[in-house]
Amino acid sequence: MDCNTEKKDLKGVSDGLLVLLGNPNVGKSVIFGVLTGRYATVSNYPGTTVEVSRGEVRIKGKTFMLVDSPGVNTLTPTSDDERVTRDILIDEDVTAVLHVLDAKNIRRGLLVAIQLSEMEVPAVVAVNMFDEAGEKGIKVNVDALSEEIGLKVVPAIATQRWGVDNFKEAALASQRSSLEVRYPAPIEDGIASVIELFKGSGKITRGLAVMILSGDETLECMVAERLDNDGLERLESIRELAQRRYSEPIGYIVNKIRLAKVDAIVKRVETKEKIKQSPILTMLGRASMHPVWGLGILAVVLFLMYEFVGVLGAGIGVDILETHVFGEYLNPWVTRVVEWAVPVQFIRELIVGEYGLVTMALTYAVAIILPVVGFFFIFFGILEDSGYLPRLAVMVDRVFKLMGLNGKAVLPMILGLGCATMATMTARILETRKERIIVTFLLALGIPCSAQLGVILGMLGAVSFTATLIWLFTIILVLFVVAYLSSKIVPGETSDFILEVPPLRIPQFSNIALKTLVRVQWYLKEAVPLFILGTLVLYVLDKLRLLELIERATAPVIVRLLDLPIEATSAFLIGFLRRDYGAAGLYSLQRDGMLDPVQVVVSLVTMTLFVPCIANFFMIIKERGVKSAFFMGIFIFPFALVVGGVLNFILRSLGVTL
Repeated sequence: MDCNTEKKDLKGVSDGLLVLLGNPNVGKSVIFGVLTGRYATVSNYPGTTVEVSRGEVRIKGKTFMLVDSPGVNTLTPTSDDERVTRDILIDEDVTAVLHVLDAKNIRRGLLVAIQLSEMEVPAVVAVNMFDEAGEKGIKVNVDALSEEIGLKVVPAIATQRWGVDNFKEAALASQRSSLEVRYPAPIEDGIASVIELFKGSGKITRGLAVMILSGDETLECMVAERLDNDGLERLESIRELAQRRYSEPIGYIVNKIRLAKVDAIVKRVETKEKIKQSPILTMLGRASMHPVWGLGILAVVLFLMYEFVGVLGAGIGVDILETHVFGEYLNPWVTRVVEWAVPVQFIRELIVGEYGLVTMALTYAVAIILPVVGFFFIFFGILEDSGYLPRLAVMVDRVFKLMGLNGKAVLPMILGLGCATMATMTARILETRKERIIVTFLLALGIPCSAQLGVILGMLGAVSFTATLIWLFTIILVLFVVAYLSSKIVPGETSDFILEVPPLRIPQFSNIALKTLVRVQWYLKEAVPLFILGTLVLYVLDKLRLLELIERATAPVIVRLLDLPIEATSAFLIGFLRRDYGAAGLYSLQRDGMLDPVQVVVSLVTMTLFVPCIANFFMIIKERGVKSAFFMGIFIFPFALVVGGVLNFILRSLGVTL
């Protein structure tokens, strides 16, 4: 074994080192992206070919280096990934481990928690995918779990950023776990003897002693460095004495006892609600995956979403907030107060003018978009909790195969209807590089986020269902053609399609309420500040007369190619900052009677295919690299305008009336 491996200080000049740790596919990378943003680097861990992501995270005035360690099922390595994670805990000065568990399968994660406890590493725990566990009828009592393992435990839904901030701040209160496993006397005696043997060459933890006693070959270099020949002989005698009492390897005995402890904990902290499957739900579940009947069910789902979001949310919801709350009360009252209290016209216009922070930014964000996306969040939560989305993945698998993908790719694309930035990160669930590149491209090109989709459905709902079908058909056709061509250009193979399909069930109100609340909180925290920033940009451009200059410069494209009013320029311009804000600008034009039905459809198709928002663009750079992000960007911008122009020509030539 080569023992000449380079050591590296991962902490650097930061205030400490935090290590994200957990089983594969528990959402570690999503949490890492939320905590570090785009400021992250990926490099091989010294002496290996295993990649480790690092980025800085600030917690209460301190800066920590955060390391996203490779996923592990055990800290007794059976692969290079697991060895790297174990070595980080041994070799680095770790301030705290941020241990992520999958709420759907805490048993698997608790096995690692026992090993962390024996390695005496300070830790905190996040029980992630809390929403998905609820869909399966699994409930985890985080308070009881905290008592069992003696650590701070935080529930989380990483894809919605819910609980992640609490998880981050809990790192400052990390401590060593009180979780303890006692082994039979011969093994305990062997552990004590190993610890005593290493006393003269530096302290080792109980966890390392167990690994050494079990004959972990990946620790041979460390053992050889710290023990002389006499020590090595004594160690072999200790191992033989402990093993003599058992016909099975000590490592197997240790693992079996740990699993028994884990099962006892799971029994005390986890409850499973048996999901009753009625004959009707069973029949619907099978039909929803059928290549023919499944399309009919999908059509019904899309129609219901149109009625619920586009008609109810954008109609009644927006009317109550925009017309009555903001139009009749809030905006007039704020305007009177500002005109009385603020003598400077420049500041007055900044607050309540045409591009005012209240009259435009908050009115758009709260009165127009919030009720629409709120209804969309409710509907999307129903689809998730019912178990329909995995069935949709099964149904579209054959179609996706033609696009160089498989049915699993529909999951990050559906998640993109919530937030394309998070969906780009979760494209990692796809097995091959080719699949990840294509899905990332499609997310950037034509998957509208929840806020944008809400506005789109609201605008189309005011036109006709036919307009909605034309928009939907155009977007799907473009995505299919682009994906098909990409599958021919991007090298590589597609992976096999393996996906767990839960039983179809009646959605639970508590699960839907939790998801909706989490997503609304995300919208208010993440999207509203960008609406304010976007309004400031428009205000400054307007005062500098740059907005008028840009409108004249882009008139040939906006007016002649797309056949839209010149005022639509500002909507597309601000779409660079955030696409849903651009869609809100189009909504305002429609509301003021400046867009006819054909213009509504053309403008929405163009906006849907427009450049990704800034946050998503930086996430593409982080996930796929600067080169890929650059080529995606320079393709998407002109492509969206061309598609919009072609659609406008077709609809006008055919004399389509909507």
